[in-house]
Amino acid sequence: MSLAQDNTFVLEKRNSLRTKMVLAVKVSLDAGTHLVHTLDITETGAQLGGLRTQLKVGTIIGLQRGRQKAKCRIVWIRQLAPNELRAGIECLEPQKKFWGLELPDSERGSDNYTEAVMTILAKRSD
Repeated sequence: MSLAQDNTFVLEKRNSLRTKMVLAVKVSLDAGTHLVHTLDITETGAQLGGLRTQLKVGTIIGLQRGRQKAKCRIVWIRQLAPNELRAGIECLEPQKKFWGLELPDSERGSDNYTEAVMTILAKRSD
């Protein structure tokens, strides 16, 4: 199966809306802990960027955001540069409040939600 076919399969399989959100998270692997960031998030997973260690699809990782911890599985990997990866992860036991905010469900539009989050963040910086 080619990479394009594999990505198509992942897109067809997705059942949650993505919310573009850059959040710092810690990834724990057998080799240690790595500070990375999200590119987008859902209630059941995320796309991670800034990974600089070898990973394999199917690997179970620990993910930590603040005091929240979750076990996740790597579902896809994309090599961006010789020493930089992106990865899609799915939470093995999804937690409603893992990211620290309420995410939109699949019936609501993400544009209104993104606007609401940006308004909240702007008010916090005042």
